[in-house]
Amino acid sequence: MAKTGAQVAPADGKLGILLVGLGAVSTTFVAGVEAIRRGLAQPVGSLTQMGTIRLGKRTEKRSPKIKDFVPLASLEDVVFGSWDIFSDDAFEAAMKAGVLEKDLLNQVSEQMASLKPMPAVFEQNYVKRLHGDNVKVGKNKMELAEQLIDDIARFKSEKGCDRLVMVWAASTEIYMEESDVHGSLEAFERGLYDSDPAIAPSMIYAYAALKSGVPFANGAPNLTVDVPAMTELADRMRVPICGKDFKTGQTLIKTIIAPGLKSRMLGLHGWYSTNILGNRDGEVLDDPENFRTKEESKLSVLEHILQPEVHPELYKDFSHVVRINYYPPRGDNKEGWDNIDIFGWLGYPMQIKIDFLCRDSILAAPLVLDLALFLDLAQRARMKGVQEWLSFYFKSPQTAPGLYPEHDLFIQLKKLKNTLRYMMGEELITHLGIEYYDD
Repeated sequence: MAKTGAQVAPADGKLGILLVGLGAVSTTFVAGVEAIRRGLAQPVGSLTQMGTIRLGKRTEKRSPKIKDFVPLASLEDVVFGSWDIFSDDAFEAAMKAGVLEKDLLNQVSEQMASLKPMPAVFEQNYVKRLHGDNVKVGKNKMELAEQLIDDIARFKSEKGCDRLVMVWAASTEIYMEESDVHGSLEAFERGLYDSDPAIAPSMIYAYAALKSGVPFANGAPNLTVDVPAMTELADRMRVPICGKDFKTGQTLIKTIIAPGLKSRMLGLHGWYSTNILGNRDGEVLDDPENFRTKEESKLSVLEHILQPEVHPELYKDFSHVVRINYYPPRGDNKEGWDNIDIFGWLGYPMQIKIDFLCRDSILAAPLVLDLALFLDLAQRARMKGVQEWLSFYFKSPQTAPGLYPEHDLFIQLKKLKNTLRYMMGEELITHLGIEYYDD
């Protein structure tokens, strides 16, 4: 057996999951957990609940469920809190989002109605298409951060939580690049007092979480926790962080298809992607500044998987186009259409066409659950800072400085499972298999 790299504390007591944003993703997640707890549905799409992990040699036939292998918090011990710019409780918000059938929501209506959002930190400039009135007011951004810190402490006390995690499940903010205020914790805190415009609301939430010792996951493509000031704070507070941008629909398909093309050394001339969706996310992304944030996240995937600098004869200068169109009649049922122009032996052209009629929040909800449970596990295993092993869940995985992100879904899954094996003192699996053939 390999030596364990972590002494994992037990998952005793309640785990509070704090959600930034109580829209389609968060309400689908909360309603889903409540339905699963009552035996009304299965946790389909959740690796923590349904996934298995092979241990030891294939001949040992040991493949327990992940939740039976590592000490994850039980769904029975999870409680929810949230912030949102709208004052609707989770039941009202879920009904307006229109993702889940009313019959299911009515069966968990009591639990959903009890989840009322706290006033949110919000500034119109970062998400121009949304207008809400459940918003905090402060003389500067530091005061807003302190209000969030108070919210976190009050929620933990009132709900009797032993541990907390926070997940950003709110809208995409406008595109921002790293600047001087993000360069160190000292500069960032000075910027909070000065209400620096380079500090977006998502960063204020991340700061409040980390100062409170709460792990933070960024589910949107915002520049949030992936700046030196935040990694410095996470390291100082010994808190795990990860992000960014939930890998759900079209990008999920890309990280499945592209590794297959590369593994067979098939070339790529171009990949055209377009989406239509009509939910709040689509409305926000209809603004060019917000779309640019999402575009940067979606565009980076193919370049990192295909490595055109390593295989120029196959992937140099391929055309990669991404479009997102707001189409209200579609609601949360997003359609992602891909046209992929590839070439094979002797340069002969071929095409792949994919039409993915997916449900955005249905794909995202189990990711929120897994990230919350795995971040809590990392915290109890005393794993601080960037959790690259959780790249499996993100379009733009956060890494240590100087490392390129790994986007291949299958490599990401191997890394995740090997991290779990390492935590629990099990042998890492390389899939070499030569031991079966040794004399």
